[in-house]
Amino acid sequence: MTDLIEVKVPDIGDFADVDVIEVHVKAGDVIAAEDSLITLETEKAAMDVPSPAAGRVEEMLINMGDKVSEGSLILKLAAESDSAEATNEQEPAEEAAGQASGDATGADGAKPDNQDQPSAPAAIPAAGYDGDVHMETGLLVLGAGPGGYTAAFRAADLGMDVILVERWPSLGGVCLNVGCIPSKALLHAAKVIDEAESMGEFGVKFTAPEIDTDKLRGWKQSVVDRLTGGLAGLAKQRKVKVVQGTGTFLSPHHVRVKSDSGSQVIAFKQCIIAAGSEPAMIPGLPDDPRIIDSTGALELEDMPERMLVVGGGIIGLEMATVYDALGVKVSVVELTKNLVPGCDPDLVRPLEKRIKGRYEAIYKGIGVSAVEAQTDGLKVSFSGDGAPEPQVYGKVLIAVGRSANGGKIGAELAGVKVGERGIIPVDKQMRTNVPHIFAIGDIVGQPMLAHKATHEGKVAAEAAAGEKAYFDARVIPGVAYTDPEIAWTGVTETDAKAQGLDFGVGKFPWAASGRSLSVGRDEGMTKLIFDNKTKKVIGAGIVGPNAGELIAEACLAIEMGCDAADIGLTVHPHPTLSETVAMAAEAFEGTLTDLYIPKRKK
Repeated sequence: MTDLIEVKVPDIGDFADVDVIEVHVKAGDVIAAEDSLITLETEKAAMDVPSPAAGRVEEMLINMGDKVSEGSLILKLAAESDSAEATNEQEPAEEAAGQASGDATGADGAKPDNQDQPSAPAAIPAAGYDGDVHMETGLLVLGAGPGGYTAAFRAADLGMDVILVERWPSLGGVCLNVGCIPSKALLHAAKVIDEAESMGEFGVKFTAPEIDTDKLRGWKQSVVDRLTGGLAGLAKQRKVKVVQGTGTFLSPHHVRVKSDSGSQVIAFKQCIIAAGSEPAMIPGLPDDPRIIDSTGALELEDMPERMLVVGGGIIGLEMATVYDALGVKVSVVELTKNLVPGCDPDLVRPLEKRIKGRYEAIYKGIGVSAVEAQTDGLKVSFSGDGAPEPQVYGKVLIAVGRSANGGKIGAELAGVKVGERGIIPVDKQMRTNVPHIFAIGDIVGQPMLAHKATHEGKVAAEAAAGEKAYFDARVIPGVAYTDPEIAWTGVTETDAKAQGLDFGVGKFPWAASGRSLSVGRDEGMTKLIFDNKTKKVIGAGIVGPNAGELIAEACLAIEMGCDAADIGLTVHPHPTLSETVAMAAEAFEGTLTDLYIPKRKK
């Protein structure tokens, strides 16, 4: 059974008399729900209008070149009854999803997790709200982490009226308050301690450090306060109104913000969701304060004699670096066979070699089967081939990743689709399936990195302002701020082999770097991955001190489409670690003179 429904132009913001630049269907076509019907274009933005239901096109009511506004008839659709009923339940504003034209891919041809679908899915039925409204705004940004505050500030610079909602007492989100910034402050302290100790080998000996954890904690917090205070000043300068509290949707145009002082409802025309993620926990663990996540680890409270870090990824190994330097006997257990999963093993090897001599134990391919709270500590049982006997630790740090907050903000009441693990699907303009609601940062999927979120935030703000902005980064670098640091970007060597790419590798060992030897660290390496046909760089990996600073050159080279000669012929300062990037390119080309590398057979 079919029902004849009229498909109309949905809410397209403040635009009217918009040009129809493409018509994708004709009378008689059988279409599926979400199939694109037409493409609209204003002076600044393009938007696809998908079908709200499956069925057959009975009559086309517009043509290419026509001008339309919200409510204009597009076509008549003989829809399947189930689809028609679902469509009639939707708010008019939620009948279509905006989609930017184009198709973003990385240098390796792979799309980011949040762009797997060809378009944002059609809207789902949303709730209505007719209660009291305490504030109104053109743009509401939900979450003030690096992505959120960047989006709010950029939108304000473009002339938009902006309200920024943040659950933390200060701006900055997880990154500034309990993530990137405080952890790097502690990692710097750990680096100073380790370097002072290592200088004994070169004839400069220091007495053992006296560690005042209260003072160290206070210094860490002062760094956080300085940055978050600066953000508050920037918000004030831009006339961005900050509302403190936890925001949840009431409808497609309303958010309720709850705080200790009460609750208030904010009405908005457009919204950018930047609600981030939370540390993932292992189910079934006892409720014990000695079991901590990354946030708890940053507090440096009750330093234990022994600590187990569950998870050998970036977060776990960074916190292990801190606690090891502060005198704690650290063990790491990782379920997979490799530390820093996803990174090339040859980059991880120098780190693993170093920490094996410092940590109490490193268990790879081993899981945690049980944790029992005892008076004298936490008894941990392990599973897997070669699993050790149960051990007792003063603290257990759970660092097994992060989970997105998409399922905790009432998104369904706004008609916003939330996928598995709390991830919100978006298109290249960071639009959700509801055209006037965008999403950015951790909540749209991997990689969950602050620098990705900031770029997405700018795109979302500019798209909300009507500009033709799209997220099309070729690469997004990853950095483990361990000792030594590990950084990589683009195609990894492991992935290149798995994909059967025709590639070549240029490597330069830091044992041949004068700068590396002069700082007493010769274990590093710089590696560049090239397309053998074009000679263009498609990936890079660096391990060693300050690798996180060095990787930016490789990112720019990939974005600019540089080949090996472009990099090798760029004059780098000497002696520096940065010149190892040029030398890796020369190693691939066969022009390197700082090492003898037999010529490759043609």
